[in-house]
This record gives sequence, structure tokens and C-alpha cells, in this order.
Amino acid sequence: MTNKEKRWSSTKAESSWFMFKIMSEFVEGFDRLNEIGPCVSIFGSSRTKRDHPHYQLSCEIAQLLCKEGYGLITGGGPGIMESANKGAQLSKGKSVGLGIQLPFETEPNDFIDPDKLFNFRFFFVRKVMFVKYAQAFVLMPGGFGTLDELFEVLTLTQTKKIDKVPIILVGVSYWSGILDWVKGTMLEHQYISAEDLDLIHLTDSKEEVVKIINDFYSIIELKPNF
Repeated sequence: MTNKEKRWSSTKAESSWFMFKIMSEFVEGFDRLNEIGPCVSIFGSSRTKRDHPHYQLSCEIAQLLCKEGYGLITGGGPGIMESANKGAQLSKGKSVGLGIQLPFETEPNDFIDPDKLFNFRFFFVRKVMFVKYAQAFVLMPGGFGTLDELFEVLTLTQTKKIDKVPIILVGVSYWSGILDWVKGTMLEHQYISAEDLDLIHLTDSKEEVVKIINDFYSIIELKPNF
């Protein structure tokens, strides 16, 4: 009989050192972000051009949020990320960039505070930092990555792995289609509950974004999400 047992090529020692690398990223991220204070994470497409209305709107939302005392967290790249970091700097707020090492060359945008620029090796560590220190999530129009962040945050909130915080979709015409599908298909098949939809806010107004967050924290204590 032929032995078809499959074996890992890596050694136990390699796996152990890999764990230490992961732990070191968590420790550094927790230590540094904990000192920054309450923040809002803004997600959206890296492909958004500087002359696009979404770019300007994201910048204005960031400015208003920073004037209310929140720091701004983005993925540190171009497009919506750049516009949000720019808005934070224009209002002299805290501008945080959570970068990621990739096989191709990437550069952080120019609007991140030098002492608040992070460069992660592991996507999952970076995602934890996005979530733990965000007092709200603002999602501008974007692609697969933006959808990934949206549904991850919804899942974590739905399952009570993180505290309930405002999840705000900006762009009624952009997001209405997927929300119609969620209501008409997912809810229809009873794969979600009607109250799950209460987690989501939809607006075109920068002022409403700020009001939703301020109203929420007028009765809820500001603190990390877990």
C-alpha cells in the first residue's frame, strides 16, 4: 500500500518564531494606538481621484470629526484614505495611517502624522487595530476591500464580539443597491434578523455623519471596542 500521508514542509521552530512576530505587531499596535485616544475609521476606495466628489466629501467629513475631538484612522494609502488623512491634518486633528507591507511597492500618503504611521506585515493584525480603537466606522464608496471591512464590522457587531458603534454608509445612490439586496434576499431567506439592519446608517450628509456619532456618544461611554 502506498503511503499518501501529507506533511508540512515547515518546522516547529519556524512556526514558533512566526508567532512571536505576530505578537510583537499586536503589542506595538496596542501600545501606540492606546495613546492616541478615540478615533473614527474611514474606509473607501484607493482608486478615488482627487477631483472626485467622494474625495472632497471624505475630506470634509474628516475635518468635521476632528473638530469634534476624534482622531482619524485610515489604511494610509491613496484615494479616500488620503482624503480623510488630509481632512484630519487640515483641522489639526490626529491623522493615523495603518499601512500594510505588500509584494509591490506602496507608499503612505503625505497627510499622516509621522508619529502615527504604522506599517504592518499581517493583514489580520491590521484589521484588529482598525476595529479596536474606532468609535465609529464611516464607509465611503469602494470596492471589494471596502465591502470586506463593512461585512466584517457588521459580523463582529452582530455576534457581539465588539461593542455596538455607529456604522455609517456615505453615498445613498452607491449603497442603496446592496442594501436592497440585503433586505430583499438575505432577510427574505431569514439569514439575518430585521434588527441586524438597525446597525447601519445611510446618508449623503457630512453633518449627519457627525450628528449620528455625537448622538450615540451622548449616552454611551467612549472606550476601546473590546
